[in-house]
Amino acid sequence: MDDEPFPGWVEVQFTDAAGRRWAVFDKPPIFRAAADLGPDSSYPVAASIACVVCEGSESPDGGTVTVSTSPHGVATPDGRDEFTVWWEQLVR
Repeated sequence: MDDEPFPGWVEVQFTDAAGRRWAVFDKPPIFRAAADLGPDSSYPVAASIACVVCEGSESPDGGTVTVSTSPHGVATPDGRDEFTVWWEQLVR
């Protein structure tokens, strides 16, 4: 997105279990990525966001789970930090 102030800002997008695409913005060190996130990087780059499983969110079939991206204060521009995603999307 922007390289000022250093180390700049990046946009990370992901899709929830309902198929809705979300975008969050923060400094590159917040997102664990397979490659450096900088102005010379070749995008898109696979990245991950720290999250916690919300209590009681597991579905009976284990397919979806509600998570919060609050550990590092990551949220959408409108402040949303809870999302229902597929278990397979989680990196343990």
